[in-house]
Amino acid sequence: MKVQTFSRAQILQGFQDRCLTQAVNDNKGFKQEFEVLNEVGKDLATRAGELEANRDKNRYSTILPYDHCRVRLSFQDSQSHSDYINASFVPGGGSERDFICTQGPLHNTMADFWRMVWEQNVRIIVMVTALRHKDIVFCDKYWPLERGTVYHGLVQVTTVTRKQGPDYFFTTINLKQRDCPTERTITHYYYPSWPDQGVPKDPSSLCVFTEHVRQHLQSIPRLGPAVVHCSAGVGRSGTFVTLLWLMQLCARGIHPNIRAAVEDLRLHRMWMVQTLEQYIFAHRCLLHWLSAGTGTTSACGPQSRGTAPNADQIQERTHSSWGRGDRDRRRHRHHQQTPSVQPQSPVQNMFNPGNLLRRLLPSSTQFNPGS
Repeated sequence: MKVQTFSRAQILQGFQDRCLTQAVNDNKGFKQEFEVLNEVGKDLATRAGELEANRDKNRYSTILPYDHCRVRLSFQDSQSHSDYINASFVPGGGSERDFICTQGPLHNTMADFWRMVWEQNVRIIVMVTALRHKDIVFCDKYWPLERGTVYHGLVQVTTVTRKQGPDYFFTTINLKQRDCPTERTITHYYYPSWPDQGVPKDPSSLCVFTEHVRQHLQSIPRLGPAVVHCSAGVGRSGTFVTLLWLMQLCARGIHPNIRAAVEDLRLHRMWMVQTLEQYIFAHRCLLHWLSAGTGTTSACGPQSRGTAPNADQIQERTHSSWGRGDRDRRRHRHHQQTPSVQPQSPVQNMFNPGNLLRRLLPSSTQFNPGS
């Protein structure tokens, strides 16, 4: 059965209407959804992370990987607990293991982190946290910021180039096992301006960053999962994966469902998308990204030219706002339509539409079995 697809403008229209409905009465709909999501995954076991031998490998004692989807390292020197790392396989549209979400490495887990990257054939690392804020360390520095080489266990880590984007850095890193001629190239994306348990200042910055990573993922062979981490590997990491996943879904012409995506992620790692603010921000970012591709104005994006209603008219329609300080960002959609989404290249087919709908099935009215 083929899935009926929609133009980007149609997806924007449906998604914006739903978001405006959820925002009524001080975001009542979003709050109700998020409250239900807080119960997801609470009955899943975390025995490995709770073991005494593994406790000092956890940055936060209350954030542990579920046993059923934790990343298992190879055993080292016959040590019974050397397979443990606070990291989880999570879905991203194609499979149950599209991403690895993990905590920011500790000083005593850096060697394990790089061993995981090597063993899982990782080629992209996304870091969505600063190393520290004032006296609080969110992540230990596990790679050379400038050109140079460090060793973590048996892995040689060499920074080759470091470039700066609008709000982020991307670094080319060469990995090599000691006494082994084989080298691998890793791209490290570093977005340091995302505050802990909060959101970036505006959607456009994160959308540009996420789109950059998304296009890179599409352009390379799918050798292994991408690693995404913040400090705990749940709030900011979960929000980033949700946004990238749903961007790819929309690019395939399929209506997004953020609630279902977050539910799926929380069945693989606890507290993915940790706060209500992050949950609402994921919607705002997707609206911004969708509207940027259609020439329209989203409920959270910048004002565009044309005859879109002003903020007061939107407020009259919704009786609410996205949140404090956001009323001036809300705009009604522009009614200009755009052509349907273009066919995807073979590289882009790594996100198969059937797999993208693994748990994000639209309503039955959006299926056309005869199409």
